[in-house]
Amino acid sequence: MRKINSAQFFSTREAASQLGVALSTVQAWVESGVLPAWKTAGGHRRISIEAIEAIRLRQQAILGTTPAPEILKALVVEDDPVQREIYRLQFAEWQLPVQLLTAEDGFEGLILIGRHAPKLIITDLSMPEMDGFKMIRRLKMQSAAASATLIVVTALTASEIEAQGGLPSDIPIYPKPIPFAALRPLVEHLINRRTI
Repeated sequence: MRKINSAQFFSTREAASQLGVALSTVQAWVESGVLPAWKTAGGHRRISIEAIEAIRLRQQAILGTTPAPEILKALVVEDDPVQREIYRLQFAEWQLPVQLLTAEDGFEGLILIGRHAPKLIITDLSMPEMDGFKMIRRLKMQSAAASATLIVVTALTASEIEAQGGLPSDIPIYPKPIPFAALRPLVEHLINRRTI
């Protein structure tokens, strides 16, 4: 008798999570025979990986051949409300799958980073309360933000940045006005990297 490898099967709850549907939906599919399953000695249903994949392919065929791209969370930390609005308008005009969050200073930025884990952080340096320098130093000490792409957009010159302690060499620095021609390819790259 062949031993069954439990790693090749999902419970109904796991199947619901994999397929993005309610547990009751998976149970109904199993009862109606849409989703083949078997019962363990304890009476629990198990569904094969192959059956889950077949349903997933069927879902994609019904909804469209390509799954929707994941939404990229981006955070702009900028104290000037006019600049924040310019970011909002430009990101909206691009019509890319981006959720744009904004913060007025580094402290608010850190709170939003902790809550939303954005994959792109665009920050100014000169801000009241906690400036961009302090925020970046705090971020570099946290592993939670290690996977985020961080860039600086500032009116400060290179010598002014150095006079305030400088920045890590892996952070790109762009002068103001906001370099949207350089930002869009970066945003598109991050979106594509998330959907691969």
